[in-house]
Amino acid sequence: MTERAPWAVRPEASRGRLHPEPGGDARSPFQRDRDRIIHTGAFRRLQYKTQVFVFHEGDYFRTRLTHSIEVAQIARSLARRLRLDEDLAEALALAHDLGHPPFGHAGEEALDSQMRPYGGFDHNAQSLKVVTLLEARYAEFDGLNLSWETLEGLAKHNGPVRRPAAYVAEYDAQHPLDLGTHASAEAQVAALADDIAYNNHDLDDGIRARLFGLEEAAALPLVGEAFQAVRVAYPGIARDRMVTETVRRVINAMVQDVVEEAGRRLAALDPRSADDIRAAAEPVIAFSAPMQEANLLIRDFLFHRMYRHWRVNRAMQKSKRVSQMVFQLLHGGPQMLPDEWRARAGEPGSAQAARVVCDYIAGMTDRYALEEHRRLTDPNIPG
Repeated sequence: MTERAPWAVRPEASRGRLHPEPGGDARSPFQRDRDRIIHTGAFRRLQYKTQVFVFHEGDYFRTRLTHSIEVAQIARSLARRLRLDEDLAEALALAHDLGHPPFGHAGEEALDSQMRPYGGFDHNAQSLKVVTLLEARYAEFDGLNLSWETLEGLAKHNGPVRRPAAYVAEYDAQHPLDLGTHASAEAQVAALADDIAYNNHDLDDGIRARLFGLEEAAALPLVGEAFQAVRVAYPGIARDRMVTETVRRVINAMVQDVVEEAGRRLAALDPRSADDIRAAAEPVIAFSAPMQEANLLIRDFLFHRMYRHWRVNRAMQKSKRVSQMVFQLLHGGPQMLPDEWRARAGEPGSAQAARVVCDYIAGMTDRYALEEHRRLTDPNIPG
């Protein structure tokens, strides 16, 4: 194994867990975190939570689970090349979407609108809540009791948190996560891996769903260069292989750019420890300026040609109405919640009921949310 860089997080120097646990495990604390995340109900449910398409639209399209696995692969590759702790980067990649509600961004917008009087809804804060409170697997504590470094990375992987969501602030009050600093390089790697996977795999899914053509995407600078290189190298290649080979080359170009840009930033900063990374004025893991511009062009293209495509808009509007109606019915009638949730919900229409209903819905899969909507609204279906 390659020796870790001085600025990598060192498992033997972990700040530990909120609830102390006995040692003696051959795994590092971050390996244990990764394994706990994989065994959660929240992680399994990602299989039926979608990125863009509702689960029944096609088995080929990516779900939150396949996306998380793809992010973990990219994060681990980046961490290895940058001599960081691969297990921490992988754990963060696998956990980063645990707080996403059903129906992708449509579900998040619906919950946020319903929760606005009670502090709103944020999937990043919900991911932290899942691993520190909502998962009920252990006899001695709520949540997973993950290491400080993993929780820090979940809370701050997008940078210092100046205005924390309500639950992040609540948790930070009992277990401070140094919200005002950057996260570790491993957490920054997981965040960039998410960007790389998200845009490229949505390009792939959008082409296969015929929302736009490969030739249209090839008008983008980075995609076009990869597309042309594939055409020259493999004349007459089948279309499906053309798509995957083009996307693969774009991913490789982005990964290589991150490695080179991180090398420049690390050389300029000359950090001696992981805390030097946290105290830096800017992230050390980032795209170069030209690659950032290319990535933004891809994101803008996807926004207009995929996320706002009429087919996707129809699905999003239907999904938002389902989420909103389920919330409204259960918030006004928490007695309809399953036993374990009803016991914590308090009075109908209260802030406590809103938070419990929000947590209940956020944990649903697309399929379960649709079924729950039918159970609550169709008198011919048993409750």
